[in-house]
Amino acid sequence: MCGIVGYIGKKDSLPVLLEGLRRLEYRGYDSAGVALLENGVIRVVKTQGKIKNLDALLAKEKKTCSNIGIAHTRWATHGAPTKLNAHPHSDCRNNFSVVHNGIIENFSSLKNELIKEGHKFISETDTEVAAHLVEKYYKGNLKEAFLKAVNKLEGSFAIVLMSSKYPDRLLFARLGSPLIAGVGKGENFLASDVPAILSHTNKVIYVKDCQAGEIRKDKISLFNLKGKTQPLKVEKILWDLESAQKSGYPHFMLKEIHEQPSVLKHLAAAGIKFDKKLTGALKNARQVSIVACGTAYHAGMVGKYVIEEMARVPVSVDVSSEFRYRSPIIDSRSVLIAISQSGETADTLAAVREAKNKGAKIVSICNVVGSSLTRESDFVFYTHAGPEIGVASTKAYTAQLMVLYLFGLNLARIKKSLPVATISKYNKILRNIHTHARLILKNCSRRICDVAGRHHNFGSFLFLGRNLNYPSALEGALKLKEISYIPAEGYAAGEMKHGPIALIDEYRAVVCIAPESKIYEKMISNIQEIEARKGKIVIIATQGNNDIKKYSKEVIFIPKIAELFSPILAALPLQLFAYYIAAKRGCDIDQPRNLAKSVTVE
Repeated sequence: MCGIVGYIGKKDSLPVLLEGLRRLEYRGYDSAGVALLENGVIRVVKTQGKIKNLDALLAKEKKTCSNIGIAHTRWATHGAPTKLNAHPHSDCRNNFSVVHNGIIENFSSLKNELIKEGHKFISETDTEVAAHLVEKYYKGNLKEAFLKAVNKLEGSFAIVLMSSKYPDRLLFARLGSPLIAGVGKGENFLASDVPAILSHTNKVIYVKDCQAGEIRKDKISLFNLKGKTQPLKVEKILWDLESAQKSGYPHFMLKEIHEQPSVLKHLAAAGIKFDKKLTGALKNARQVSIVACGTAYHAGMVGKYVIEEMARVPVSVDVSSEFRYRSPIIDSRSVLIAISQSGETADTLAAVREAKNKGAKIVSICNVVGSSLTRESDFVFYTHAGPEIGVASTKAYTAQLMVLYLFGLNLARIKKSLPVATISKYNKILRNIHTHARLILKNCSRRICDVAGRHHNFGSFLFLGRNLNYPSALEGALKLKEISYIPAEGYAAGEMKHGPIALIDEYRAVVCIAPESKIYEKMISNIQEIEARKGKIVIIATQGNNDIKKYSKEVIFIPKIAELFSPILAALPLQLFAYYIAAKRGCDIDQPRNLAKSVTVE
């Protein structure tokens, strides 16, 4: 969610900080600010709104040079998105300034105690208590005061502290929210995510939960929350900044949609392998559970169909935020698959910890190397999709689907639930599916843009699918509402007569996912019911099925493929449809209002 950047070194810190903030804009935010240490005094400049508003404010001020600073983009939780609530926040005497990502759950009681002791607060945020706690505990030792303050906090946080008394260092700590340290030459960095600092260094340290530390221009130290020194592990980022840029596309989302064939090709070619421990765990497992949020949850729903079909193993799927609260029946004979693009999704991490406490083995499907989820998992399968900057997930979704298909085939091999010839046939389909994806993008984009142009003024949409493409309907609806702000519902088509059909009239647009399948005729019956009630129908169908044109002029064709694998291909036109509708409406496609790329708080 919020973006954090910190710098200390030889350069003027302000350009470094602002560049870092811009590269974190995709995380979602509603205010921004910086704190610079200049001639022993902390100068804070902040504003509500976009970074360009902060640029305008800074342009009006006298230019100075500071070699140390912290910066922040805030996504409001406690208090409205105002200038006063924007980060950084300081103590009463402006000796300590902090930026923070996460939620301090006990801030109210801490704030009341500090007020009684004479501290003056100026914001509604939970974050401000951290600065005042450091002020309270400071007796000449900054590290000691910082750790005392951090240990008083309950909830989740990535927090960075700058002090006017110590111009040679920044302190930081992490519990539940992502934070990395960047290793440079004569300079060091802190950030919420790699893109913020990748133009300066490709060497990073992933700060772990319950770790703290400090950066100086020529040194990085790590210690636990009790102050005990911990070892540093420097990792090299293997992708470059160009991968996180638009490369000529008008939006990151469109670029990432078009990257999907390459991602699918490389994943299918590489495959996945089960080691002996995972094979043993799966052989002994009496159930597989999947937890995820948002788009990853829809991938998990497809995964249930796929794994049960291929491996004949019972699979349950839960929204991560609900998993812990239904007393799930999980034990040492359970395998839990956690799916997350960022690996920092707070609800998914909480579900994983609940399952681990009950003895389950954890398998994660994740895009980010070194993320919290991967470190807490027993087994990890990376999606290798590269940086996904658009808030609405596209390539991460189809990459997650691919890994789930590969997982299902590997499990089928272990369980001997499919003939060897069938496994070979399915692997061949997966290795070739990237060519079908490429054809959709090449041949259908203009058609989808035209269809979107005729439908972008509809006030609401219904997405219908059956069997494996019921999750596709949910995902199509989510994409549309995320970036166009049009109310949209995804439904199992068989449920239409149990309520949603009441909504159908000439003002309702209905997207029907109807590829060739064993339940195709049932889907046609649903389409006829919509037609009879004058609903405006858009159909996603299999290439060559010209008969379907009699039900609607608005048909988008996808290449013919076995029904089991159709969700991967169906995803692309649904993504493009949402994209072009949002573009027609002039929406902020890469940074939709109120949304954040990585949801790091519950």
